Amino acid sequence: MTESWHSLSPNEALEKLEATASGLNDEVVKKRQLQYGPNALEEKPGKPPLLVFLSQFANPLVYVLFVAAAVSIFTGHAVDTLTIFGVLLINAAIGYIQETRAEKAMASLKEMTAPKATVRRGGRLHDIPARELVPGDIIILAAGDRVPADARLIQITGLETNESALTGESEPVEKGLHQVPDETTMADQADVVFQGTSVTQGQGEAVVVATGMATELGRIAGSLEEIPQEKTPLQKNIDRLSKSLVFILLGVCVLILAVGLIRGLGLTDMVLFAIAAAVSAIPEGLPAVVTVVLAIGMRIMAARHAIIRRLVAVETLGSATVICSDKTGTLTINQMTLRKLYFDGRTIEVTGEGYRPEGDFKEGERTLNITEEETLLNLLRVSALTNDASITTGAECCNIFGDPTEAALLVAAAKAGIVKTDLEKSEPRLDEIPFSSELQYMATLNAVGDDLQTINLKGAAEKVLGMCNLIWREGRVLELDDEVRENVKQEIEAMAAAGLRVLALASADLAEPVSSFDNLSFEDKLTFIGLAGIADPPRAEARDAVAMARGAGIRVVMITGDHVSTAKAIAGQVGIDGDHALTGTELSAMTESDFARAVEKVSVYARTEPLQKLRIVKALKARGEVVAVTGDGVNDAPALKAADIGVAMGKSGTDVAREAADMVLADDNFASVVAAVEEGRGIFNRLRAVFYYLLASNIGELLALAAAIAIIGQAPLLAVQILWVNVVTDATLTVPLALEPRRGDELDGPPRSPEVGLLYPGMIWRIGYTAAIMAVAVFGIFWWGLRHETLEQARTLAFCTIVSFELFKGFVARTDNKPVLKIGLFSNKWFMFAMGIAVSLQLAAVYLPFMQAAFHTAPPSLTDWLIIIGAGLSIFVIEELRKQFFPELFSKGKWRK
Repeated sequence: MTESWHSLSPNEALEKLEATASGLNDEVVKKRQLQYGPNALEEKPGKPPLLVFLSQFANPLVYVLFVAAAVSIFTGHAVDTLTIFGVLLINAAIGYIQETRAEKAMASLKEMTAPKATVRRGGRLHDIPARELVPGDIIILAAGDRVPADARLIQITGLETNESALTGESEPVEKGLHQVPDETTMADQADVVFQGTSVTQGQGEAVVVATGMATELGRIAGSLEEIPQEKTPLQKNIDRLSKSLVFILLGVCVLILAVGLIRGLGLTDMVLFAIAAAVSAIPEGLPAVVTVVLAIGMRIMAARHAIIRRLVAVETLGSATVICSDKTGTLTINQMTLRKLYFDGRTIEVTGEGYRPEGDFKEGERTLNITEEETLLNLLRVSALTNDASITTGAECCNIFGDPTEAALLVAAAKAGIVKTDLEKSEPRLDEIPFSSELQYMATLNAVGDDLQTINLKGAAEKVLGMCNLIWREGRVLELDDEVRENVKQEIEAMAAAGLRVLALASADLAEPVSSFDNLSFEDKLTFIGLAGIADPPRAEARDAVAMARGAGIRVVMITGDHVSTAKAIAGQVGIDGDHALTGTELSAMTESDFARAVEKVSVYARTEPLQKLRIVKALKARGEVVAVTGDGVNDAPALKAADIGVAMGKSGTDVAREAADMVLADDNFASVVAAVEEGRGIFNRLRAVFYYLLASNIGELLALAAAIAIIGQAPLLAVQILWVNVVTDATLTVPLALEPRRGDELDGPPRSPEVGLLYPGMIWRIGYTAAIMAVAVFGIFWWGLRHETLEQARTLAFCTIVSFELFKGFVARTDNKPVLKIGLFSNKWFMFAMGIAVSLQLAAVYLPFMQAAFHTAPPSLTDWLIIIGAGLSIFVIEELRKQFFPELFSKGKWRK
């Protein structure tokens, strides 16, 4: 910030920015957006397209290929030289397309996880992308929010922020409204909040004073893209495996060169042949293909409402054995509706659905006359005063802004004709104690006339009841004796057992006026008014999702702050075992060894605190479980980070929770967690399909080449033909294989052990036998061709047979234990499209005159094609029969560690 906003009062800051507390209007916002630009840090410019294309040649094996081209020039093989360069250009073009698509996928996901801001414009609240903020906007801050821009505070209630990202100060900073001297350092500017910091407690309003690169974060950071992106464990594993394969396959190619020279083949031809064989056999593009597959998978997951923030989550999802889920908004719909009220020893029903303030208050079959119910009106009055939610009215009715539970209370009050905005005019709020998980209540101090102040309080039923010594009964204040207290407790239990979230409401009149809660003790002054039972029904799809998870060998654990009876009721409705429930109090009393034994059986945790959620996650991981955790609050961040997969809520979650998570749910729906696990398993299966295809094809090629040179003394393919095979098959089919549709059986088996990687013993055997079949067939056909046709025709036969094998092997690779004919031969439209391109390219190589000259091919006869197609079809038939009758022969399940 260039201006010393911290040295100005709130009114001076508003005046300087030509803003008001009600916010800017649309016209001013548009002008300032043009003037200041987007509220975003300048990103490092992307790599120019030309450099992206040229980088495709930055590969040691490509360098070797350039050497091969140079050798061809000096030995007079001009056509071979041009062909090698042509193949290189095609490979580079394919790599360029894959890389740019992956970058676009990542950019799209980045946009989906962009931060939001709550802003007041024209007197109304809006949720907008943070990049649309301008100086002069009034932003609303609450615990868990990421501060979207530098802003001068104009109103606060117990506001504290974590500024460690800017100042290194690990302790939360208490904020205030009083301006500080001009020379005050950033760390001591208590009246200003800074972009990139987070709200840890309280709430406030502030006027934006700087955006984008003009913020302190922009000045210090400079660029968002300076941190290098670290490879995931899977990518590192594949890199190591690729390097091992390079050495092994290069050794085989050197051996082929030596054998060829011993058999009397020409040095130049054998050098070119060996180089081409090495380039074709080594899956040098495998790490890049993996990145593309994961990026595509992330887009597929995003379409299913699961936004992956880190690639590692894709790898881990398929291994999840336990999902620790929140209740509210995840297993339930998070549209709270007040169903029951308890007051004056009576329980009444409240009718009406959702947030529309329409409904009645009924006692049995009788509809109450609200004007005659003094205690009821007092209860609803307190529920409206201790409330930070708001509901829209008129044409836009009925949307809520704020906490759904508070909205349910607000809607119920409105049903009785109590309008919060009108009530706050007659009883303005002087001070408040915001709700926190530690306090378990919210309190407001309100003025009633000139001489009277009231304390109004709502919170967890047991907590509030324990703070009260008096009770309101039919217009009178009576002592809250043990018998009455026990009756209230029984009602709390009954409501909770019915699956209701129970809140208690209380109030107190102050004999002496005060202006704030500072040094005010009020627990012995509170009068209990009544209970509110609020229903948040389970999502319709939650029960099916829990059943799917259980069928997939995944245990679902509910962790909630609600009453244990409520938690057990909801658990039963969605299919979670609630027989062994544990409360936060019981958990606190347990030793580590006791809890280590209990955590195996307990699937419902109620009345838990944030650090207890972290303890649960750690105990599960200590048992070897792979744990996914859902969370939405600031206090969930430690558990989200500690989990193998942290899942944050995209709609109701805080910025802090989202940043700590690996995955964000766009719809806050538990079913989306299960869908993401399903998709994660599918992605891993696709990676295995690509891995199998590349290794089986490349090893098969190499074995065929080695056998022909060693036994016959002739190379079955020329160098340019080998390179062309690489383009027609490997480069064309790998990405379409990664787009294979889900089978629908991904959740039928148990989770994959993290120790079992892409390559497992069953796959090794499968690669070995299919590569061997291919090598024997190609060798046999080349040998037959030499006896019946010319060398050029025999090589064309071998050339087309290898392509035929690899095209049919593409169908084989689509599944590992289920016949392709059962899943649908044409179910992968992208694969079929790629197959059409591959077939067209190969036909061009053997029939177009200029291609025949480049690749030294002769047009195959009808008999030749029957042999070529029959050979390739053999691997398809053998694998289809194996999958039909011996599906588990090479399955991953048999070799699970």
